[in-house]
Amino acid sequence: MGAKGKPFYRIVVADSESPRDGRFLEIVGSYDPRKDPAEIIIKEDRVVDWIAKGVRPTLTVGQLLEKKGVKIKA
Repeated sequence: MGAKGKPFYRIVVADSESPRDGRFLEIVGSYDPRKDPAEIIIKEDRVVDWIAKGVRPTLTVGQLLEKKGVKIKA
């Protein structure tokens, strides 16, 4: 998302076999690094639900969830 020099990211749940910018199952949040401080919007209930179903967040998304205070039971 975003444009050249204006990054904006969606946090999505995707199948591991889908292409990076391809199909996804659900948008569960967004990240805007241009704001001060960076804006992280998370649908916590949906993230917790997906993690309970066995979804593993990427390293970057895991760090964003940790910053936001979302509890991930490992």
